[in-house]
Amino acid sequence: MIIFNNATKRYPNGYEAIKQISFHIKKGEMVFITGHSGAGKTTLLRLIDLIERVTSGQLIVNGQHLGRISEKRIPDLRRNIGFTFQEHRLLYDRTIFDNVALPLMIAGYRHQDIRRRVRAALDKVGLLNKEKNYPITLSGGQQQRVGIARAVVNKPPILLADEPTGNLDPALAQEIMQLFIEFNQVGVTVVVASHALALIKTMRHRALVLQEGRLIGDTYPRN
Repeated sequence: MIIFNNATKRYPNGYEAIKQISFHIKKGEMVFITGHSGAGKTTLLRLIDLIERVTSGQLIVNGQHLGRISEKRIPDLRRNIGFTFQEHRLLYDRTIFDNVALPLMIAGYRHQDIRRRVRAALDKVGLLNKEKNYPITLSGGQQQRVGIARAVVNKPPILLADEPTGNLDPALAQEIMQLFIEFNQVGVTVVVASHALALIKTMRHRALVLQEGRLIGDTYPRN
């Protein structure tokens, strides 16, 4: 489903954030991307979502060579990818319902379908009773859940998460990670970038380890 083949991301100033990385994530797999700050975790996710493009090598997502995709086709690709961010990126002048509905509104869904999907997504993350609230009234953990609901509201086959527990205490972090596990259990391919090594070990899933833009480890949990 996601294939990196000697992929490199080089910026105009010559800095290489990703250096000749190769790996394959299968459909329905859950994988953690870990490493120190600046190791290339966020860049890797941004490449998958075509926020950035590889400079050399190949990146294939869902059978599509991303290097061959034109700018006008990028929105179609992104409809199949949910992306959650550490800083939430919520619209604070809109209700929780409207924040989650935004991707569906952009895609042109009917009002009835939007309402059904948004309520289902909010119910999944335990915030259905907050749909009329505004983000400012929610805790950090609840805001992160809104971001997750927005990412999965159109039922994408791929879910990316960039440091989703970075600002949360251990108990809340465990709850958020459990949500990703539940999405994975229904067939969603989940890729989580995180430096929380202790938490990742408790998840018992594959982990790709980056260091200074290079892939230095690809580990599976021991039985």
